[in-house]
Amino acid sequence: MKKNQLMSALVAILAAGCMFTSCGGDDDPVKKIDEPKEEEPKEEPKEVVSNYVIAATVGSASYLLTADTLGEGSVSARNNGLETETGTYWIFYQDKYLYRLVYNQGNAGVSSSYILNEKGEVTDRDMQYEIRRFTSYGIYKGFIITSSTGTLDESYADENGYQPYGFQLSYLDVAKETFKDNSDVILAENYFGNGEYVTLAGILEANGKIYSAPISMGLSHYGVKADGGKYVIYPELVTTESGGGGSGAYTAGQLPNTQYPDEAWIAIYNDETFKNPKLIKTDKISYACGRFRSQYYQTTWAADNGDVYVFSPSYAKVMTADVQKTTLPAGVVRIKAGAEDFDPDYYCNLEEQTGGASFLRCWHISEDYFLFVMYDKPFTETGYTASKLAVYKGEDKKFTYVTGMPGDISTFGSSPCFENGIAYMPVTTTNGQPALYCINPATAVAKKGITVESESIAAAGKLTYYE
Repeated sequence: MKKNQLMSALVAILAAGCMFTSCGGDDDPVKKIDEPKEEEPKEEPKEVVSNYVIAATVGSASYLLTADTLGEGSVSARNNGLETETGTYWIFYQDKYLYRLVYNQGNAGVSSSYILNEKGEVTDRDMQYEIRRFTSYGIYKGFIITSSTGTLDESYADENGYQPYGFQLSYLDVAKETFKDNSDVILAENYFGNGEYVTLAGILEANGKIYSAPISMGLSHYGVKADGGKYVIYPELVTTESGGGGSGAYTAGQLPNTQYPDEAWIAIYNDETFKNPKLIKTDKISYACGRFRSQYYQTTWAADNGDVYVFSPSYAKVMTADVQKTTLPAGVVRIKAGAEDFDPDYYCNLEEQTGGASFLRCWHISEDYFLFVMYDKPFTETGYTASKLAVYKGEDKKFTYVTGMPGDISTFGSSPCFENGIAYMPVTTTNGQPALYCINPATAVAKKGITVESESIAAAGKLTYYE
C-alpha cells in the first residue's frame, strides 16, 4: 500500500514538473497566476457630516448640544441636542465616540456612550456600563481605562487577617461596545519597596507605552504590620481612630498619606495589563497629580514630539503633619521620547513664575504647549480658588497667565476641546451665560467663543459620522 502511495506521489510530481517546464517564458499565463497578487488598498471611511458637541446643564437636566462652530455665536437646547443623564467626565474618543463616565461613591456608576448619526444628530449607543468606582482614567489604543485601588479578597489576607490593596481596572472597548474588569491581581502594596500602597493618577499613551504616576497613599493595615512594622518611620502618624473622606478615608491602625513627600514616581508599562512596569523616581518634584475629593487628576502629558512632561502641583504642602509636607515647589520634569528615565538636564520651578501659586490640573494643547487651571493664591494661604488659566511652553520653560478671560469665573469645564492648536475652555461665570473661550497658546490670549444658554458647561468636542 505504501509503495502504491509513493508511486502515485512521484507521478504527480513528474506531471507537475512537465506542466511548468513545457510552458517556459515570462509571458506564460499559468506562471502569472501562481505569483502573489497585490492586495487592493482598503477604502478609508468617508466623512459624511461633523458637528461640535457641548455637554451642558440646562435647568435640572443635562444636554448634549450640537453647534457648527465653537468660536462664535450662541446655542441653546431649544429644538437642539439630546437630553441625557449627568456625567462625572465626558471623554471624546477621537471624533468617533463620546463617553459619559459616572462616579458613584461606593457603588457602580451607570455610564453610556454616544455617536453622531447621518443627520448630524447626537444619538445614544445601545450599551450601558456599570463600571467600578474610579479615581482616574485615560485612553490606550482601543480602550478607555478607568482605575482605582481597592481591597483584594480574603484569600490574600496576612496572618493578622488584613487584606492588601490592589489595582481595580475597567476596560471599555470603544469600537466593540464591550466592557470588562481586570481578571489578574495587580498588587498595589509596597509598590516602591517602601511598604506604602499606591493609586494611579492618569493613563497616558505615548511612544507605544503607558505612562502613569503611581501616588503613594501611605501604609494600609497590611503595610503597617508588614515585616514586623519596619516600614513605619513615624509611629505617631499611625491613626487611633477613623477619619478622612472619599479615597482618603482611613480607619484606626493605618498611616494615611505618604511618608515620602519630596519625591515623584512614574511607571512605564508595556501594555494595558499594567504588569512589570519600569519605575523611575525623581527628587526634583513632589508627587505628580492634581487632587479634588476622590479624584486624582492626570498631570503627566506628552508633547507632539513624544517628550513626556511630568507636572507636580506640590499638594503635599497642605498636609497637617510637618514630616508629610513637601519642601519642593510646584515644578516640572521631563522624560525624553524613547527614554526610560528622567532628563537630568530638565527642571523648571513653576512657582518662580507664578508668584508662589500652584495649579489644580492641566492638559496638553499642541506642540509643547500645556494648559493649566491655576489657583489664585499659594497653598500657604487660605481661601484659594481655581479661577485662572495659564499656558506653559515646555522647551522654553515659560509660564504665562492667560489674558482676556472674564473676571467673575465660578467654574471651568472638566473636558476642554483642543483643535488646530487652539484650546476651547468651558467657562461658567457668576453673571451672564456660560461660554467657551478660545485660547491661542502662542500668545496666551483668550477671546470669547460660542455662548451656551445654560447653567454650566462641562465639556466640548467634535463628533463625525463616517460611512
